[in-house]
Amino acid sequence: MLDGNDLSRLDDTRLAELRRRKIGFVFQFHNLIPVLDAAQNAGLPLILDGVKMGVARSRAAAWLQRVGLNDRLSSRPDQLLGGQQQRVAIARALVAEPALVLADEPTGNLDSRAGDEIAALLRQTSDDWKRAVLMVTHDPRIAAYADRIVFLKDGKVVEQTTLNGNAADDARRLRSQMEAL
Repeated sequence: MLDGNDLSRLDDTRLAELRRRKIGFVFQFHNLIPVLDAAQNAGLPLILDGVKMGVARSRAAAWLQRVGLNDRLSSRPDQLLGGQQQRVAIARALVAEPALVLADEPTGNLDSRAGDEIAALLRQTSDDWKRAVLMVTHDPRIAAYADRIVFLKDGKVVEQTTLNGNAADDARRLRSQMEAL
């Protein structure tokens, strides 16, 4: 079930529509289009869904402002630092107001400071903007931003844990659990 929709009962057309409108994707390598500026990249999901260019740009600009890039709307990806590019990718994931954000190693290509900023932004996505965030990471420090951790080994769930809210303690505990697996 996703946002009241039974995924097993949807045909391919409806599944594609649901993915466009209800799921935002954040990838490790940003996947921004080099010739588009930040606002165009962030608004792309709306354009692909048939939203008019002006509306898409306005909504993209609003999300870019929320992620701290209101002064970089016209910047192309090659004019942005890695953390800024990932912020554009997060704005792109949120622009369609999805119920779920899937993040695949979103900090894996960033230095530790930028990684912490992105992890905190994904935490804000959940806390303030009320989106469910499912993140894959191998970094216990980044995983410590979550409420709940599910450990997988060879594609199977081997352990689950909830966190106590102390990032340093949680990261140490997660590192130990990961090493034990």
